[in-house]
Amino acid sequence: MSHAIALYNRQCLREIEAAAAAASGDPFALMQRAGLAAWHYLLAYWPQAHRVVVACGPGNNGGDGYVLALHALQCGRQVTVVQLGEPRGHLALRACAGYQSAGGVVTRSLDAISHAGIVVDALFGIGLTRVPDSEASSVIEAINASPAAVFSIDVPSGVDADTGNVPGIGVRATCTLQFIAPHCGLQTGGAIDFCGRLDVDSLGVMLEHVSPTAHAVHADALVDWLQPRQRNTHKGTNGHVLCIGGDSSSGGAIMLCADAALRSGAGLVSVATRAAHIAALLAHRPEVMAAGIEDADALTPLIDRADIVAIGPGLGQVAWGVGMFEAATAGQKQLVIDADGLNLIAQHPRALPESTILTPHPGEAGRLLGIATSAVQADRFSAACTLAERYKCVVVLKGAGTIVAAPDHPPCVIAAGNPGMAVGGMGDVLTGVIAALRAQGLDPFNAACCGALLHAAAGDAAALDDGERGLLPSDLLTHLRRLSNPLPIGATF
Repeated sequence: MSHAIALYNRQCLREIEAAAAAASGDPFALMQRAGLAAWHYLLAYWPQAHRVVVACGPGNNGGDGYVLALHALQCGRQVTVVQLGEPRGHLALRACAGYQSAGGVVTRSLDAISHAGIVVDALFGIGLTRVPDSEASSVIEAINASPAAVFSIDVPSGVDADTGNVPGIGVRATCTLQFIAPHCGLQTGGAIDFCGRLDVDSLGVMLEHVSPTAHAVHADALVDWLQPRQRNTHKGTNGHVLCIGGDSSSGGAIMLCADAALRSGAGLVSVATRAAHIAALLAHRPEVMAAGIEDADALTPLIDRADIVAIGPGLGQVAWGVGMFEAATAGQKQLVIDADGLNLIAQHPRALPESTILTPHPGEAGRLLGIATSAVQADRFSAACTLAERYKCVVVLKGAGTIVAAPDHPPCVIAAGNPGMAVGGMGDVLTGVIAALRAQGLDPFNAACCGALLHAAAGDAAALDDGERGLLPSDLLTHLRRLSNPLPIGATF
């Protein structure tokens, strides 16, 4: 994935930082670079801000804040440092001393925050993994109550840089400048609502000797997977997807799945559903080969003809759905499993065919793991990777910052999508998209990554039409077709 962005956890970043400090011969030099980079960033976005308030914690993140405060002071700004405890460690002490020796003001009073033109959050950085204590919480509350823009240095304080979890109160930043490299936790889960605009300054540090913890992909990465088709291609070349689901009163789910598979480029799409849904399905989408299946034994010929089976949308958990699921998972056919298919696995765990793709939302992931939804959300990377290892398959953990995990692969975070996609039926569309890409020849991990990205990017494109609220899964379909045909770099009409 040439467009993938490498993400790192705190252990990697600390190793990189230690190596860079040792190579420079002066560990304080890296802190000086960080503070200067943060000051330049502030100037770029808030050049007219005159009253600068910097909330400094006791560690090295606070040291970066003192360096920024010194630069602001030297540039004639009115600067106040709100101090959360005395500096600890020789680097933070040195930075604080430099600021104060230049005449910098330090206070413990929170009143300064309410009168700031810009508030800089330099309380904790990457090190905090616990709930902030009462004193820190009071500072964070004052920052969040301020009408001024908030600039977080490295990580919004209160956010876990590895997991994205916000276990207590957290700073709600307008912008966050990450140092050295992007942090994996800021791309997913609760962190997304706290970071604001995310940027990175490498501080001139090289990353070549440390492997990334994960990767992130934006919509521009679609060209890595979706190449122009050969002129002599035919429907068989592009695969046959069988969509199974749609028990009584749930026919719309399997229709959405089939629609998405067609719009994402599958050559053939069949649907096995309740007979009562066939007339509506064919009236809506005559391109689908629809079969009314009331007995699981009748499913076998359809499975045999398909390349990929997508099962779960509208499946239900009673006799009909259970029979369909048992028939679909009995052989070694490639599977994409969603919705009630996942719930049936949670009720009766089983070995799954090789290369299966599971697409749980956090609640379904919790049921599969036997833990609470909140525990899944507290560490989405761990939940996705544990599921992948347990079932020896690819897992697409849906939600803000969808995570794709597989054994022996660094996780991939989907840096696209929007809150308008939080509506019933979106997962059915995703199932069809992934199944179609799998049918067209992408391996399971890449089909899951590309499918989740294509789905999210289509949601973003659809939201541009009329806004996020009221967005429907069917609104994605025309955008799926357009986005699944990205122009190669340098191509023109």
